[in-house]
Amino acid sequence: MLLVLGTHNAKKRIELEELLAPHGFELKTLADFEDAIEVEETGTTFQQNAGLKASEQAVNLGHWVMGEDSGISVVALEGRPGVYSARYSGEGATDEKNNEKLLSELDGIPLEKRTAYYTCHMAISDPQGNIVISCEARCYGRILFKEDGKNGFGYDPLFEIPEYHQTFGQLNPAVKRTLSHRSRAMRQILPKLLELKRKHS
Repeated sequence: MLLVLGTHNAKKRIELEELLAPHGFELKTLADFEDAIEVEETGTTFQQNAGLKASEQAVNLGHWVMGEDSGISVVALEGRPGVYSARYSGEGATDEKNNEKLLSELDGIPLEKRTAYYTCHMAISDPQGNIVISCEARCYGRILFKEDGKNGFGYDPLFEIPEYHQTFGQLNPAVKRTLSHRSRAMRQILPKLLELKRKHS
């Protein structure tokens, strides 16, 4: 069964491919399609944006598409940056600029009040644009005062898992894959996805 991962993000693609490849899917990403469209993330929730990315791209490409939307929410900032995580620092946002903005917004807030969580929502659309599977998972931690570690991407060097005393940027990638919001969502969605594969292969 061909499944298109609705992302241009190379690091996100690698994470998703490693989680799905052992299960016999033929995987492609938007980079494999010249006619892939840029879906506008107009939703106000991760669920809405994941659904848009899946259904609009599926209709456009005529294939099964997995749409995924994820981001980080900081309790002390009333859930910001949330769905705006990737573009938090405005026009021309980069990981570095986003991390700088987050640190400046948390300036003066003590460690015990820097609780945060990553959210990942995954949605699978059939080629007609119908969302047939949807799920959401979270991973809890806290935001440190400075970046630590070179692994991962986005806010990973700031996001510490207290039980491990390491950030997602420091953790071994195999350990991160076990703990991350994306792998938790994948563990939820996989049985349904395999059922779907059995029906359509």
